[in-house]
Amino acid sequence: MIRRANDADIQRIIDLLHQVNMVHFEKRPDLFKPHTTKYDEAELGALLTDESKPIFVYDDGAVQGYAFCQINEVKDDILLQDIKTLYIDDICVDENARGKHVGKALFEFVRDYARSIGCYNITLNVWEGNEAASCFYKNMGMQVQKTTMETIL
Repeated sequence: MIRRANDADIQRIIDLLHQVNMVHFEKRPDLFKPHTTKYDEAELGALLTDESKPIFVYDDGAVQGYAFCQINEVKDDILLQDIKTLYIDDICVDENARGKHVGKALFEFVRDYARSIGCYNITLNVWEGNEAASCFYKNMGMQVQKTTMETIL
């Protein structure tokens, strides 16, 4: 079952955030620190009350994955069309639950949620070298919108 995350999920989400961080650290140790998370318990508690940043969890008796989302809107911009976008800030499936369609269920739930609130599109970022994530999102029907490039000095 997929549902909104609540305070009781915070510690499990922290555990999953550690898994995501280590994937990023292994790909880009020049950018990511090991054994940490992007949010602490207090920050997660605050996020759970922010309607513009819903967090969904896949719970089959235990939380097996999450999707951190952000709702972004452009209105009356001189250049851009008015648009409402759901940005997937972070998605994670527990390493022991991978291959069991948890990620697909989360993505489809988020897609349906985005449609239900009138979003035009869903966006997200994938780090170069994370082929598993890139393939997964392409299988979910996503395509490249833009590319961020860098040069290391």
